[in-house]
Amino acid sequence: MAPQLEPFFKQVDDLSGSFIDRLRKAVAIPSISAQDENRKDVFRMAQFLASELEALGAEVEQRPLGKQPGKEHLDLPPVVIARYGNDKSKRTILVYGHYDVQPALKEDGWATEPFQLTVDSQGRMYGRGSTDDKGPVLGWLNVIEAHKKAGVEFPVNLLCCFEGMEEYGSEGLEEFIQAESKRFFKDTDAVCISDNYWLGTEKPCLTYGLRGCNYYSLSISGPAQDLHSGVFGGSAHEPMTDLVNILSRLVDSQGNILIPGIMDLVAPLTEEENSLYGGISYTMENLHESLGSETSIHATKERTLMARWRYPSLSIHGVEGAYSAPGAKTVIPAKVIGKFSIRTVPNMESEDVNRLVFDYIKSEFAKLNSKNTLDVWLQHDGKWWVASPKHWNFTAASKAVKQVFGVEPDMTREGGSIPVTLSFEQATGKNVLLLPMGSSTDAAHSVNEKLDKRNYIEGIKLLGAYLHYVAEEPMSL
Repeated sequence: MAPQLEPFFKQVDDLSGSFIDRLRKAVAIPSISAQDENRKDVFRMAQFLASELEALGAEVEQRPLGKQPGKEHLDLPPVVIARYGNDKSKRTILVYGHYDVQPALKEDGWATEPFQLTVDSQGRMYGRGSTDDKGPVLGWLNVIEAHKKAGVEFPVNLLCCFEGMEEYGSEGLEEFIQAESKRFFKDTDAVCISDNYWLGTEKPCLTYGLRGCNYYSLSISGPAQDLHSGVFGGSAHEPMTDLVNILSRLVDSQGNILIPGIMDLVAPLTEEENSLYGGISYTMENLHESLGSETSIHATKERTLMARWRYPSLSIHGVEGAYSAPGAKTVIPAKVIGKFSIRTVPNMESEDVNRLVFDYIKSEFAKLNSKNTLDVWLQHDGKWWVASPKHWNFTAASKAVKQVFGVEPDMTREGGSIPVTLSFEQATGKNVLLLPMGSSTDAAHSVNEKLDKRNYIEGIKLLGAYLHYVAEEPMSL
Protein backbone atom coordinates (compact mmCIF):
# COMPACT_ATOMS: atom_id res chain seq x y z
CA MET A 1 0.00 0.00 0.00
CA ALA A 2 1.18 3.49 -0.81
CA PRO A 3 2.30 4.85 2.61
CA GLN A 4 0.15 7.98 2.33
CA LEU A 5 -3.03 5.90 2.01
CA GLU A 6 -2.95 4.63 5.60
CA PRO A 7 -3.43 8.05 7.25
CA PHE A 8 -5.98 8.95 4.55
CA PHE A 9 -8.02 5.80 5.24
CA LYS A 10 -7.89 6.41 8.99
CA GLN A 11 -9.06 9.99 8.49
CA VAL A 12 -12.01 8.80 6.38
CA ASP A 13 -13.05 6.47 9.20
CA ASP A 14 -12.66 9.25 11.77
CA LEU A 15 -14.76 11.63 9.68
CA SER A 16 -17.41 9.08 8.67
CA GLY A 17 -20.04 10.67 10.91
CA SER A 18 -19.55 14.13 9.42
CA PHE A 19 -19.50 12.67 5.89
CA ILE A 20 -22.90 11.09 6.54
CA ASP A 21 -24.12 14.44 7.90
CA ARG A 22 -22.96 16.10 4.67
CA LEU A 23 -25.02 13.58 2.70
CA ARG A 24 -27.98 14.17 5.03
CA LYS A 25 -27.89 17.91 4.26
CA ALA A 26 -27.71 17.22 0.52
CA VAL A 27 -30.58 14.71 0.53
CA ALA A 28 -32.73 17.25 2.41
CA ILE A 29 -32.65 19.53 -0.66
CA PRO A 30 -35.35 18.23 -3.08
CA SER A 31 -33.40 19.12 -6.23
CA ILE A 32 -35.90 17.61 -8.68
CA SER A 33 -34.99 18.89 -12.15
CA ALA A 34 -38.14 17.59 -13.88
CA GLN A 35 -40.57 19.64 -11.77
CA ASP A 36 -40.83 23.40 -12.32
CA GLU A 37 -41.80 24.08 -8.71
CA ASN A 38 -38.52 22.53 -7.52
CA ARG A 39 -36.21 24.51 -9.78
CA LYS A 40 -35.32 26.83 -6.88
CA ASP A 41 -34.22 23.74 -4.92
CA VAL A 42 -31.96 22.63 -7.77
CA PHE A 43 -30.29 26.06 -7.62
CA ARG A 44 -30.09 25.71 -3.83
CA MET A 45 -28.30 22.38 -4.26
CA ALA A 46 -25.83 23.99 -6.68
CA GLN A 47 -25.07 26.67 -4.10
CA PHE A 48 -24.65 24.02 -1.39
CA LEU A 49 -22.07 22.19 -3.52
CA ALA A 50 -20.25 25.38 -4.49
CA SER A 51 -20.06 26.55 -0.87
CA GLU A 52 -18.76 23.19 0.35
CA LEU A 53 -16.10 23.11 -2.37
CA GLU A 54 -15.02 26.69 -1.65
CA ALA A 55 -14.70 25.90 2.05
CA LEU A 56 -12.34 23.07 1.11
CA GLY A 57 -10.12 25.44 -0.86
CA ALA A 58 -11.22 24.69 -4.42
CA GLU A 59 -11.56 27.35 -7.12
CA VAL A 60 -15.29 27.22 -7.91
CA GLU A 61 -17.58 28.70 -10.55
CA GLN A 62 -21.30 28.29 -11.18
CA ARG A 63 -21.67 28.50 -14.95
CA PRO A 64 -25.16 29.53 -16.17
CA LEU A 65 -26.59 27.63 -19.13
CA GLY A 66 -29.38 30.05 -20.08
CA LYS A 67 -33.11 29.41 -20.36
CA GLN A 68 -34.68 25.97 -20.55
CA PRO A 69 -35.78 25.17 -24.13
CA GLY A 70 -39.58 25.08 -24.33
CA LYS A 71 -39.87 26.64 -20.87
CA GLU A 72 -38.42 30.10 -21.32
CA HIS A 73 -39.63 31.19 -17.86
CA LEU A 74 -37.17 28.72 -16.31
CA ASP A 75 -33.42 29.16 -15.98
CA LEU A 76 -31.36 26.02 -16.45
CA PRO A 77 -29.42 25.10 -13.29
CA PRO A 78 -25.72 26.01 -13.46
CA VAL A 79 -22.87 23.63 -14.06
CA VAL A 80 -20.74 23.71 -10.91
CA ILE A 81 -17.11 23.50 -11.99
CA ALA A 82 -14.21 23.38 -9.57
CA ARG A 83 -10.44 23.00 -9.70
CA TYR A 84 -8.48 21.65 -6.75
CA GLY A 85 -4.74 21.88 -7.36
CA ASN A 86 -2.77 23.33 -10.26
CA ASP A 87 0.57 21.52 -10.17
CA LYS A 88 1.94 20.99 -13.69
CA SER A 89 3.98 18.03 -12.46
CA LYS A 90 0.83 16.12 -11.50
CA ARG A 91 -1.80 14.37 -13.56
CA THR A 92 -5.15 16.12 -13.95
CA ILE A 93 -8.27 14.02 -13.44
CA LEU A 94 -11.71 15.25 -14.47
CA VAL A 95 -14.65 13.90 -12.45
CA TYR A 96 -18.32 14.24 -13.35
CA GLY A 97 -21.52 13.84 -11.37
CA HIS A 98 -24.99 15.35 -11.06
CA TYR A 99 -26.75 17.03 -8.18
CA ASP A 100 -30.35 16.78 -9.40
CA VAL A 101 -32.64 13.88 -8.50
CA GLN A 102 -35.75 12.03 -9.64
CA PRO A 103 -39.17 13.00 -8.21
CA ALA A 104 -40.19 11.25 -4.97
CA LEU A 105 -43.28 11.32 -2.75
CA LYS A 106 -43.88 9.37 0.46
CA GLU A 107 -47.22 8.20 -0.95
CA ASP A 108 -45.44 6.58 -3.90
CA GLY A 109 -44.61 3.74 -1.52
CA TRP A 110 -41.58 4.98 0.38
CA ALA A 111 -41.13 3.44 3.83
CA THR A 112 -39.44 6.66 5.00
CA GLU A 113 -39.58 10.35 4.09
CA PRO A 114 -37.68 10.49 0.77
CA PHE A 115 -35.93 13.78 1.54
CA GLN A 116 -34.82 12.84 5.05
CA LEU A 117 -31.78 10.57 5.15
CA THR A 118 -32.82 7.62 7.31
CA VAL A 119 -30.21 5.09 8.44
CA ASP A 120 -31.51 1.69 9.53
CA SER A 121 -29.91 -0.86 11.87
CA GLN A 122 -28.12 -2.55 8.95
CA GLY A 123 -26.44 0.65 7.80
CA ARG A 124 -28.72 1.24 4.82
CA MET A 125 -29.09 4.99 4.24
CA TYR A 126 -32.46 5.70 2.62
CA GLY A 127 -33.17 8.93 0.76
CA ARG A 128 -33.75 10.26 -2.74
CA GLY A 129 -30.41 10.97 -4.37
CA SER A 130 -28.41 9.02 -1.79
CA THR A 131 -26.91 6.73 -4.44
CA ASP A 132 -27.93 8.66 -7.59
CA ASP A 133 -25.84 10.74 -7.48
CA LYS A 134 -25.36 12.84 -4.34
CA GLY A 135 -23.42 10.18 -2.42
CA PRO A 136 -20.80 9.72 -5.17
CA VAL A 137 -20.58 13.49 -5.85
CA LEU A 138 -19.97 14.21 -2.17
CA GLY A 139 -17.48 11.35 -2.19
CA TRP A 140 -15.04 13.56 -4.13
CA LEU A 141 -15.51 16.43 -1.64
CA ASN A 142 -14.95 14.02 1.23
CA VAL A 143 -11.72 12.80 -0.40
CA ILE A 144 -10.42 16.37 -0.46
CA GLU A 145 -11.38 16.98 3.17
CA ALA A 146 -9.83 13.74 4.43
CA HIS A 147 -6.55 14.56 2.69
CA LYS A 148 -6.47 18.07 4.17
CA LYS A 149 -7.21 16.91 7.71
CA ALA A 150 -4.78 14.00 7.51
CA GLY A 151 -2.03 16.31 6.25
CA VAL A 152 -1.56 14.12 3.16
CA GLU A 153 -0.56 15.81 -0.10
CA PHE A 154 -3.30 15.59 -2.72
CA PRO A 155 -1.87 13.33 -5.45
CA VAL A 156 -3.43 14.92 -8.57
CA ASN A 157 -5.07 18.07 -9.87
CA LEU A 158 -8.82 17.51 -9.64
CA LEU A 159 -11.34 19.06 -12.02
CA CYS A 160 -15.01 18.72 -11.01
CA CYS A 161 -17.98 19.07 -13.35
CA PHE A 162 -21.33 18.68 -11.59
CA GLU A 163 -24.58 19.32 -13.48
CA GLY A 164 -28.16 19.85 -12.35
CA MET A 165 -30.22 18.50 -15.28
CA GLU A 166 -29.04 14.90 -15.69
CA GLU A 167 -32.43 13.47 -14.76
CA TYR A 168 -34.07 15.68 -17.38
CA GLY A 169 -31.91 15.04 -20.42
CA SER A 170 -28.81 17.05 -19.42
CA GLU A 171 -30.16 20.14 -21.18
CA GLY A 172 -27.32 22.46 -22.17
CA LEU A 173 -24.50 20.21 -20.97
CA GLU A 174 -23.30 18.90 -24.34
CA GLU A 175 -22.81 22.44 -25.64
CA PHE A 176 -21.03 23.43 -22.42
CA ILE A 177 -18.63 20.48 -22.62
CA GLN A 178 -17.78 21.24 -26.25
CA ALA A 179 -17.28 24.95 -25.48
CA GLU A 180 -14.95 24.17 -22.58
CA SER A 181 -12.99 21.37 -24.28
CA LYS A 182 -10.07 23.71 -25.00
CA ARG A 183 -10.51 25.78 -21.83
CA PHE A 184 -11.54 24.32 -18.47
CA PHE A 185 -11.11 20.70 -19.61
CA LYS A 186 -7.95 21.21 -21.69
CA ASP A 187 -5.47 19.80 -19.13
CA THR A 188 -7.48 16.61 -18.56
CA ASP A 189 -5.40 13.42 -18.58
CA ALA A 190 -8.30 11.05 -17.88
CA VAL A 191 -11.96 11.14 -16.84
CA CYS A 192 -13.71 9.34 -13.98
CA ILE A 193 -17.51 9.14 -13.58
CA SER A 194 -19.22 7.64 -10.54
CA ASP A 195 -22.87 7.40 -11.60
CA ASN A 196 -23.52 3.69 -12.01
CA TYR A 197 -23.63 0.59 -9.81
CA TRP A 198 -21.97 -2.67 -8.92
CA LEU A 199 -23.27 -5.67 -10.80
CA GLY A 200 -24.22 -7.36 -7.52
CA THR A 201 -23.98 -6.43 -3.84
CA GLU A 202 -20.59 -7.75 -2.72
CA LYS A 203 -17.99 -7.15 -5.42
CA PRO A 204 -16.96 -3.79 -6.91
CA CYS A 205 -16.68 -3.39 -10.65
CA LEU A 206 -15.14 -1.08 -13.24
CA THR A 207 -17.34 -0.30 -16.22
CA TYR A 208 -15.90 0.12 -19.71
CA GLY A 209 -18.98 0.00 -21.93
CA LEU A 210 -22.55 1.26 -22.25
CA ARG A 211 -25.39 0.60 -24.64
CA GLY A 212 -26.82 3.48 -26.64
CA CYS A 213 -30.51 4.32 -26.94
CA ASN A 214 -32.69 5.22 -29.93
CA TYR A 215 -36.14 6.33 -28.72
CA TYR A 216 -39.06 6.33 -31.17
CA SER A 217 -42.63 7.56 -31.40
CA LEU A 218 -45.17 5.85 -33.66
CA SER A 219 -48.46 7.67 -34.23
CA ILE A 220 -51.62 6.41 -35.93
CA SER A 221 -54.53 8.75 -36.54
CA GLY A 222 -57.83 8.54 -38.38
CA PRO A 223 -61.09 10.07 -37.14
CA ALA A 224 -61.33 13.83 -36.65
CA GLN A 225 -62.19 13.31 -32.96
CA ASP A 226 -62.58 10.52 -30.38
CA LEU A 227 -65.53 8.24 -31.17
CA HIS A 228 -68.25 6.35 -29.25
CA SER A 229 -67.51 2.64 -29.61
CA GLY A 230 -71.20 1.76 -29.56
CA VAL A 231 -71.93 4.00 -32.51
CA PHE A 232 -68.76 3.59 -34.57
CA GLY A 233 -67.23 0.27 -33.42
CA GLY A 234 -66.97 -2.06 -36.41
CA SER A 235 -67.61 0.67 -38.97
CA ALA A 236 -64.37 2.68 -38.80
CA HIS A 237 -60.68 1.79 -38.85
CA GLU A 238 -59.52 2.25 -35.25
CA PRO A 239 -56.07 3.78 -34.63
CA MET A 240 -55.61 1.85 -31.36
CA THR A 241 -56.18 -1.49 -33.09
CA ASP A 242 -53.64 -0.63 -35.76
CA LEU A 243 -51.11 0.57 -33.19
CA VAL A 244 -51.34 -2.55 -31.03
CA ASN A 245 -50.98 -4.63 -34.18
CA ILE A 246 -47.79 -2.84 -35.22
CA LEU A 247 -46.28 -2.81 -31.72
CA SER A 248 -46.81 -6.58 -31.50
CA ARG A 249 -44.62 -7.03 -34.58
CA LEU A 250 -41.56 -5.27 -33.15
CA VAL A 251 -40.40 -7.77 -30.49
CA ASP A 252 -41.48 -11.21 -29.31
CA SER A 253 -42.06 -12.48 -25.77
CA GLN A 254 -38.49 -13.83 -25.57
CA GLY A 255 -36.97 -10.43 -26.26
CA ASN A 256 -36.06 -11.16 -29.89
CA ILE A 257 -36.20 -8.07 -32.11
CA LEU A 258 -38.39 -8.87 -35.13
CA ILE A 259 -37.15 -6.03 -37.36
CA PRO A 260 -35.14 -7.62 -40.21
CA GLY A 261 -31.50 -6.58 -40.43
CA ILE A 262 -31.10 -5.22 -36.90
CA MET A 263 -29.04 -8.14 -35.62
CA ASP A 264 -26.84 -7.99 -38.74
CA LEU A 265 -25.51 -4.64 -37.49
CA VAL A 266 -24.17 -6.15 -34.24
CA ALA A 267 -20.45 -6.81 -33.78
CA PRO A 268 -19.88 -10.59 -33.72
CA LEU A 269 -19.08 -12.34 -30.45
CA THR A 270 -15.41 -13.34 -30.31
CA GLU A 271 -14.01 -16.30 -28.40
CA GLU A 272 -12.00 -13.91 -26.23
CA GLU A 273 -15.09 -11.91 -25.25
CA ASN A 274 -17.16 -15.06 -24.72
CA SER A 275 -14.59 -16.32 -22.21
CA LEU A 276 -14.94 -13.20 -20.03
CA TYR A 277 -18.50 -13.78 -18.83
CA GLY A 278 -17.91 -16.98 -16.85
CA GLY A 279 -15.60 -15.33 -14.30
CA ILE A 280 -17.87 -12.40 -13.50
CA SER A 281 -19.29 -12.41 -9.98
CA TYR A 282 -23.02 -12.56 -10.73
CA THR A 283 -25.77 -15.13 -10.26
CA MET A 284 -29.31 -15.60 -11.47
CA GLU A 285 -30.33 -15.03 -7.85
CA ASN A 286 -28.83 -11.53 -8.11
CA LEU A 287 -31.02 -10.92 -11.14
CA HIS A 288 -34.14 -12.27 -9.46
CA GLU A 289 -33.48 -10.08 -6.41
CA SER A 290 -33.23 -7.01 -8.64
CA LEU A 291 -36.36 -8.01 -10.58
CA GLY A 292 -38.34 -8.84 -7.46
CA SER A 293 -39.52 -11.92 -9.36
CA GLU A 294 -38.23 -14.92 -11.30
CA THR A 295 -39.33 -13.61 -14.69
CA SER A 296 -35.92 -13.78 -16.37
CA ILE A 297 -35.81 -14.70 -20.06
CA HIS A 298 -32.53 -16.60 -19.97
CA ALA A 299 -31.46 -19.51 -17.78
CA THR A 300 -27.76 -18.68 -17.34
CA LYS A 301 -25.82 -15.68 -16.11
CA GLU A 302 -23.64 -15.69 -19.23
CA ARG A 303 -26.60 -15.39 -21.60
CA THR A 304 -28.25 -12.85 -19.29
CA LEU A 305 -25.17 -10.62 -19.19
CA MET A 306 -24.75 -10.81 -22.95
CA ALA A 307 -28.39 -9.84 -23.42
CA ARG A 308 -27.89 -6.87 -21.11
CA TRP A 309 -24.50 -5.67 -22.36
CA ARG A 310 -23.57 -6.76 -25.86
CA TYR A 311 -26.84 -7.41 -27.70
CA PRO A 312 -29.54 -4.87 -28.56
CA SER A 313 -32.98 -4.92 -26.97
CA LEU A 314 -36.33 -3.38 -27.90
CA SER A 315 -38.72 -2.21 -25.18
CA ILE A 316 -42.26 -0.86 -25.53
CA HIS A 317 -42.82 1.94 -23.02
CA GLY A 318 -46.36 3.20 -23.36
CA VAL A 319 -49.21 4.65 -25.39
CA GLU A 320 -50.16 8.32 -25.45
CA GLY A 321 -53.73 9.32 -26.25
CA ALA A 322 -55.45 6.13 -25.09
CA TYR A 323 -57.70 5.86 -22.05
CA SER A 324 -55.55 4.76 -19.09
CA ALA A 325 -57.38 5.94 -15.96
CA PRO A 326 -59.05 3.50 -13.53
CA GLY A 327 -62.54 2.34 -14.46
CA ALA A 328 -64.10 1.92 -17.90
CA LYS A 329 -64.62 4.31 -20.78
CA THR A 330 -65.97 3.09 -24.11
CA VAL A 331 -64.08 5.52 -26.30
CA ILE A 332 -62.28 4.97 -29.59
CA PRO A 333 -59.25 7.32 -29.53
CA ALA A 334 -58.81 9.38 -32.69
CA LYS A 335 -55.02 9.40 -32.43
CA VAL A 336 -52.60 7.27 -30.43
CA ILE A 337 -48.83 7.43 -30.13
CA GLY A 338 -46.81 4.37 -29.17
CA LYS A 339 -43.41 4.84 -27.52
CA PHE A 340 -40.58 2.32 -27.88
CA SER A 341 -36.80 2.29 -27.80
CA ILE A 342 -33.91 0.18 -29.01
CA ARG A 343 -30.79 -0.14 -26.87
CA THR A 344 -27.90 -0.13 -29.33
CA VAL A 345 -24.48 -1.80 -29.17
CA PRO A 346 -21.27 -1.93 -31.23
CA ASN A 347 -21.32 -1.64 -34.28
CA MET A 348 -24.85 -0.24 -34.71
CA GLU A 349 -24.99 3.23 -36.27
CA SER A 350 -28.07 5.30 -35.50
CA GLU A 351 -28.92 6.15 -39.12
CA ASP A 352 -28.80 2.45 -40.10
CA VAL A 353 -31.08 1.49 -37.21
CA ASN A 354 -33.51 4.30 -38.08
CA ARG A 355 -33.72 3.23 -41.71
CA LEU A 356 -34.49 -0.39 -40.79
CA VAL A 357 -37.08 0.65 -38.18
CA PHE A 358 -38.90 3.11 -40.44
CA ASP A 359 -38.93 0.82 -43.50
CA TYR A 360 -40.18 -2.17 -41.52
CA ILE A 361 -42.96 -0.29 -39.71
CA LYS A 362 -44.21 1.28 -42.94
CA SER A 363 -44.24 -2.08 -44.72
CA GLU A 364 -46.05 -3.80 -41.83
CA PHE A 365 -48.61 -0.98 -41.67
CA ALA A 366 -49.27 -1.36 -45.39
CA LYS A 367 -50.18 -5.02 -44.80
CA LEU A 368 -53.05 -3.92 -42.52
CA ASN A 369 -54.91 -2.26 -45.41
CA SER A 370 -55.97 0.44 -42.99
CA LYS A 371 -57.24 3.85 -44.06
CA ASN A 372 -55.65 5.46 -41.01
CA THR A 373 -52.48 7.57 -41.23
CA LEU A 374 -49.12 6.39 -39.89
CA ASP A 375 -46.18 8.52 -38.78
CA VAL A 376 -42.99 7.29 -37.11
CA TRP A 377 -40.04 9.36 -35.96
CA LEU A 378 -36.92 9.33 -33.80
CA GLN A 379 -37.40 11.24 -30.53
CA HIS A 380 -33.73 11.18 -29.54
CA ASP A 381 -30.67 8.98 -29.75
CA GLY A 382 -27.49 8.43 -27.79
CA LYS A 383 -24.57 6.39 -29.08
CA TRP A 384 -23.11 3.31 -27.41
CA TRP A 385 -19.68 3.64 -25.81
CA VAL A 386 -16.78 1.24 -25.23
CA ALA A 387 -13.41 2.20 -23.68
CA SER A 388 -10.14 0.33 -23.36
CA PRO A 389 -10.06 -1.44 -19.97
CA LYS A 390 -6.29 -1.93 -20.37
CA HIS A 391 -5.63 1.85 -20.11
CA TRP A 392 -3.68 3.14 -17.05
CA ASN A 393 -6.88 4.82 -15.84
CA PHE A 394 -8.46 1.38 -15.38
CA THR A 395 -5.22 -0.13 -14.04
CA ALA A 396 -5.12 2.50 -11.28
CA ALA A 397 -8.78 1.94 -10.41
CA SER A 398 -8.26 -1.82 -10.33
CA LYS A 399 -5.37 -1.44 -7.86
CA ALA A 400 -7.55 0.82 -5.72
CA VAL A 401 -10.36 -1.74 -5.59
CA LYS A 402 -7.87 -4.46 -4.61
CA GLN A 403 -6.45 -2.19 -1.88
CA VAL A 404 -9.79 -1.13 -0.37
CA PHE A 405 -11.96 -4.21 -0.87
CA GLY A 406 -9.36 -6.98 -1.12
CA VAL A 407 -10.66 -8.36 -4.44
CA GLU A 408 -10.04 -7.88 -8.13
CA PRO A 409 -12.92 -5.89 -9.64
CA ASP A 410 -15.25 -7.32 -12.24
CA MET A 411 -14.82 -5.61 -15.61
CA THR A 412 -18.34 -4.86 -16.75
CA ARG A 413 -20.42 -3.14 -19.34
CA GLU A 414 -23.85 -1.65 -18.65
CA GLY A 415 -27.16 -2.10 -20.37
CA GLY A 416 -28.14 1.51 -19.80
CA SER A 417 -26.90 4.73 -21.35
CA ILE A 418 -24.93 7.63 -19.86
CA PRO A 419 -24.58 9.99 -22.86
CA VAL A 420 -22.16 12.32 -21.06
CA THR A 421 -19.57 9.52 -21.09
CA LEU A 422 -19.18 9.75 -24.85
CA SER A 423 -19.36 13.56 -24.70
CA PHE A 424 -16.35 13.72 -22.38
CA GLU A 425 -14.41 11.16 -24.40
CA GLN A 426 -14.94 13.14 -27.60
CA ALA A 427 -14.28 16.56 -26.00
CA THR A 428 -11.09 15.56 -24.18
CA GLY A 429 -9.82 12.76 -26.40
CA LYS A 430 -8.94 10.90 -23.19
CA ASN A 431 -9.91 7.61 -21.55
CA VAL A 432 -13.14 7.57 -19.54
CA LEU A 433 -13.65 5.24 -16.56
CA LEU A 434 -16.91 4.46 -14.79
CA LEU A 435 -16.13 3.79 -11.11
CA PRO A 436 -19.35 3.01 -9.21
CA MET A 437 -19.96 3.51 -5.50
CA GLY A 438 -23.44 2.01 -5.08
CA SER A 439 -24.65 -1.58 -5.41
CA SER A 440 -27.26 -3.24 -7.61
CA THR A 441 -29.96 -3.16 -4.90
CA ASP A 442 -29.83 0.62 -4.30
CA ALA A 443 -33.12 1.22 -6.17
CA ALA A 444 -32.03 4.38 -7.95
CA HIS A 445 -35.07 6.11 -9.57
CA SER A 446 -37.37 3.87 -7.52
CA VAL A 447 -39.03 4.03 -4.09
CA ASN A 448 -36.77 3.44 -1.08
CA GLU A 449 -33.59 4.49 -2.86
CA LYS A 450 -30.62 3.86 -0.57
CA LEU A 451 -26.85 3.80 -0.30
CA ASP A 452 -25.25 1.40 2.14
CA LYS A 453 -23.00 3.09 4.71
CA ARG A 454 -20.26 0.58 3.82
CA ASN A 455 -20.43 1.50 0.15
CA TYR A 456 -20.33 5.21 0.99
CA ILE A 457 -17.41 5.17 3.44
CA GLU A 458 -15.36 2.49 1.66
CA GLY A 459 -16.30 4.17 -1.62
CA ILE A 460 -14.69 7.40 -0.40
CA LYS A 461 -11.52 5.43 0.33
CA LEU A 462 -11.78 3.88 -3.15
CA LEU A 463 -12.03 7.27 -4.89
CA GLY A 464 -9.04 8.56 -2.92
CA ALA A 465 -6.95 5.44 -3.50
CA TYR A 466 -7.76 5.61 -7.21
CA LEU A 467 -6.29 9.12 -7.37
CA HIS A 468 -3.12 7.95 -5.59
CA TYR A 469 -2.65 5.01 -7.97
CA VAL A 470 -3.30 7.31 -10.94
CA ALA A 471 -0.42 9.45 -9.67
CA GLU A 472 1.86 6.38 -9.55
CA GLU A 473 1.21 5.36 -13.16
CA PRO A 474 4.16 6.35 -15.41
CA MET A 475 3.62 9.82 -16.90
CA SER A 476 4.82 8.62 -20.32
CA LEU A 477 1.68 6.53 -20.73
